[in-house]
Parts: sequence; structure tokens; C-alpha cells
Amino acid sequence: MVTAYPWLTTLWLAPVLGAAVVLALPARRRTTARVLGLGVAVAVLAFAVVLAVRFDPGGAPYQFVESHTWIPAFGAGYTLGLDGIALVLVLLTVALVPLLILAGWHDDREISGAAPEGRVVHTYVALTLLVEAMVLISFVALDILLFYVFFEAMLVPMYFLIGGFGAGRQRGQRSRAAVKFLLYNLFGGLIMLAAVIGIYVITVRDGIGGASGSFDFRTVVAAANSGHLGATPGVLNALFLGFMFAFAVKAPLWPLHTWLPDAAVAATPSSAVLMMAVVDKVGTFGMLRYCLMLFPDASKTYAPLVVTLALVGIVYGAILAIGQTDVMRLIAYTSISHFGFIILGIFAMTSQGQAGATLYMVNHGISTAALFLVAGFLVSRRGTRLIADFGGVQKVAPVMAGAFFIAGLATLSLPGLAPFVSEFLVLVGTFTRYGLAAVIATSALVLAALYVLWMYQRMMTGPVKEGNERLYDLVPRELAVVAPLIVALLFLGVYPKPVLDFVNPAVAHTLTTIGEHDPAPGTPARVDAGGATK
Repeated sequence: MVTAYPWLTTLWLAPVLGAAVVLALPARRRTTARVLGLGVAVAVLAFAVVLAVRFDPGGAPYQFVESHTWIPAFGAGYTLGLDGIALVLVLLTVALVPLLILAGWHDDREISGAAPEGRVVHTYVALTLLVEAMVLISFVALDILLFYVFFEAMLVPMYFLIGGFGAGRQRGQRSRAAVKFLLYNLFGGLIMLAAVIGIYVITVRDGIGGASGSFDFRTVVAAANSGHLGATPGVLNALFLGFMFAFAVKAPLWPLHTWLPDAAVAATPSSAVLMMAVVDKVGTFGMLRYCLMLFPDASKTYAPLVVTLALVGIVYGAILAIGQTDVMRLIAYTSISHFGFIILGIFAMTSQGQAGATLYMVNHGISTAALFLVAGFLVSRRGTRLIADFGGVQKVAPVMAGAFFIAGLATLSLPGLAPFVSEFLVLVGTFTRYGLAAVIATSALVLAALYVLWMYQRMMTGPVKEGNERLYDLVPRELAVVAPLIVALLFLGVYPKPVLDFVNPAVAHTLTTIGEHDPAPGTPARVDAGGATK
């Protein structure tokens, strides 16, 4: 049912208007720009909470639907809708952005000195709000072309956040990392554009959506599900690979991950978290919605390959994290491992696996934000990212060390903290179809314990190293950032039901649409090296 009030348009348009107002402020109104940006982000959060309260988990698959003609000649429409999976990712996004603006309150001073000139603050805040807006519309878009436009458009503000606002970094290093980020993702987007055009050509040829074809996601999915998408399996496989390649770059999936560590280290901690915890989730969300639902047969065909790549990413990211000497780069490599778990759960194609993958997207965003931001606070005080330069921090900054420890334990999926539930669901859901893959993935639990606890031991315990004696603990602004993240990790660790109540019906709808069902009890798991039975 189409909604009367444009709830979803308001959701993404509010941060765009907020960014415009921030940019319109006089250059000298730096504090006003920060406060206004934070106020807009908090207002968007409040609005999203109202959406969540009004959302009916047992209702229609897509709610708050808005549908308007956009480009009639191409069958493209401005069509928005919200399901349970998109809703929890929307809530993650709008909850993190205010915290990131608050965490980066003085990032501009580190960039430009104690008294930044011009509109550095205005630009920084506006770019953050623009990224938020583009991510939000990507989650709620129900038109394939509309999704693609904003999937690509979000790269522009993110590029400038990485290349222009890397705190304490040399300009050349920031520029290289930003260009690498942009080129990788643009190339993936170009491959996806070819697939988007391919879908449109098929809809025109088969009269789907009328003589002008259709980009409507629901229309194309219905055609694919009913067998009316008249393309050969080879063509559909190629189109699937076009979408999957773009999402695998964004996520990122091994071996398309190499841009992530450089970009995470070059950006400010707040921008790095925005990229890893928010922007990159559009990639895994795209796999779950577009790859599986538009190309169900191709998804099943390539599932063993994707599962294998996800396993490599899980183990590879964890092993490389162990060998890092840079604390920020170490955390970036842990994200590669975690994204492997998310993708593993998606392509296990079981209710537990996909529910766990979606919950993992939320929990990874929270735990990565907590760990990366606390590390960023510490690095900004000490002026170095090298693990060897720290030591004894818990003696001079016990609250900071405690927050770092809890966030680290969440990263290694300790029972009682949020990521454990999602990782457990992913492993259980994977084991029922790919037994060997699930067994191999569990090895990352041991590796995670190694890199997290060893990092904590070297940085926080022991005697206070020279240069660390003047480190100070978290200030009230930083506590206001870290405390909600720690509370969320604890709460979702013991009570994930609020998130799963939204996610489970959407996952059931996805599996029903693609014609998949959970294996019957007692069915042997697939345990061959490739992950599939003969």
C-alpha cells in the first residue's frame, strides 16, 4: 500500500537540507555548523525511531511505500519502501551518525591547526550528512536505477572525506588512499551499470512493466520468480556477476578488499567508521536484496564460490590483523574478516544464516565504531598509531582502557556481547548446508582472540612507557560517544530479540521469494571442498 505521507522521502531529504543549511552559514560560524549538523542528525534519528515504532513486522513485506514517475521513457520510478532488513540498517545508520559527528568535533583542528580558516568545519559536517542521506535512500530504494544512482553517488562525499580530512596524515597519503577507494568502487559500479542496462533490455524485450520496460524492483523480482524473465541461464549468470562484483568491492570481499585498510588509516577515525560501519553495509545489503532476489538460480549456482571467497576473507583478514604494527590498520583488517562472516551467512541461504548476517551487519557497525573511535582518541593524544609506542595506558587512562577492552572483546565475539549472537547464528545456519565451511570459519574465533588480546596486552598493560605518562582519560564528550556503543553491545548481547523481530519476517520473505527452505533435520551437510553437493 502506498503511504499518504512521504515518510521515507523525509528520512533521507532531512540530512540533505541540513547539509545545505550548514554550508550556507557564514564561515566564522564554526561552532554553529557543528551544533546544527549534530542537531539534524539527532532529529533524523528521532524520526527513524518513529518509523520503527510504526513499522509492523508481521505486515506487508514493504511498508511506507512511495511511488512516483521519474523517467517514464525508461520505466524508471521514484519508488521507496522499507522492509525489516532495511529498517535495522537505517536505524544503525541514523544512530551512528550523531555519535560520529560528536566524536569528530575537533577533527578540523587536527587537519588545519588550532584555528582552521575558511569553511573546513562546514564542509566536513555537510559531507557527513550527505553520506548519511545517500546511504539511507540506498536502503529504502525499490527502483533498481534509483538504487544504482545513489550507490554510486555516495562515493563522491566519501572520497572528499577521505582525501581532504585525514587527521594528522600527509596529504599525499590521503590523496592516494582516496583515489584508490574511488577507482575500485567506480570500476565495480561500471560493471554493475552494464548489468542494470541488461536487466532493462530484458524487461523491454519481454514486455515486463509495459512497452517501456521497468526498473521496479518488485516487478522484476515477480517476473524472475514466475519464470517470465525470458533470458538464458548464461545471461542471468552474467547479470548476477555484474551486481555481485560491485557489491563485493563495496563490502569488501576478498580479493577485492585492498582499498579498505589504506582508506581506513588515511581517513579520520569518524570518517573511517562512517565508511566501514555504514557505507560498506550497502554492499552486503545489496547482495541480500538484489543478487539473491533478482537472480535466485544464479545465486544458487555461484553460492559455493562466494562461500569459498568469504572463508578466505575470514581467515586472511584475521591472520593479517595479527601481524599489524599499526593499531588502526589492525582494526581495518578485522573488518575484512567480519565481512566474510556476513557474506557467508547470506549465501548459506538459510533462515539462521541470513538473520545472523543481518544482525552481524548491525553488531559489526556498533563494535567497530566503539573500537575504532576509542583507538582514535588514544592515537590523537599520543600522536602515533604504532602499537609498540603504547604500553601501560590502563594505569593513566583506566576508563579508556576499559572501553577499549570491552570493544575488543566484542570484536572477538565473546559470549554476552552483541557480535556473539550474530556469529553463532551465521555458523549454525552455514553448518546445515556447508559443514566444512562452518568448521573452517570457527578457526577465526581463535585468531580473533589472539589479535585482540595481544593488542590489548601490548598497548594497555605493563609499565607506562615513556611518552604515555601524560595521556588523559576520556573527557565527557568522548564518554557521550562511547557509552551508548558499549550499552548497545551489552544489551544486544543478552537480548537481540528487538532486532530479530524485524529481521526474521524479511528473511523469510527473501527465502520464499528465491524458493529456498531450511534443510530438514537430519539432512547431511554439504562438506566437500567447494561447498556443494554433487
